[in-house]
Amino acid sequence: MADTDQLTDAVVTRLADDLDAGFVDLVRAYEKVVYSVALRVGGPGDAEDLAAEAFLRAYRALLGYDRDRILALRPRPWLLTIVLNTWRNSVREAGRRPSQVPLGEAGDLPGGGPSVEEAAERAETRRDLAVLVAALPTTQRVAVVLRHVVGLPIGEVAAVLGCPDGTAKSHVSRGLRRLRMLYLGRSGGVGDDVGSALVPRRMP
Repeated sequence: MADTDQLTDAVVTRLADDLDAGFVDLVRAYEKVVYSVALRVGGPGDAEDLAAEAFLRAYRALLGYDRDRILALRPRPWLLTIVLNTWRNSVREAGRRPSQVPLGEAGDLPGGGPSVEEAAERAETRRDLAVLVAALPTTQRVAVVLRHVVGLPIGEVAAVLGCPDGTAKSHVSRGLRRLRMLYLGRSGGVGDDVGSALVPRRMP
């Protein structure tokens, strides 16, 4: 996982010593996860702009931080909080809800080479799930995406959502339960496909 203690320490130390050079390291270390979340909440048409705006806001914020505050940063949840806040602001300003990207676009199918039929069936399941995930309440949707698509530990999901760990777990659980009910109601099948399709992507 990208946000190991060693990576965190290296990035924040570099930022504290040389903000401009350290920011390059920050972008390189976290640009994939930032873009991944931007893609899922903002849609493919807005993801690049959303990610770029989030990094710009992060840099502006760092300009006002002293060394101790920079050294205390947890870069990944901090950046993803900025992504989500930037997205929420853009939605409020635009007065619309962005379209969603299919959950399966960011990662390969798991397993040792599925057949064409299996791959097509799974892709169809993921497209269906993407529509259903978009119908979840915003907090549940973000919690499910962060936990089961991006693969964040529950502590970082809580940090991004700005709530206790137990509350974050509740949002994830309720989101999955509602997603399963929506999926069952739409497909008339069993609920196992929900869990198998929501495969966390490996962090960069």
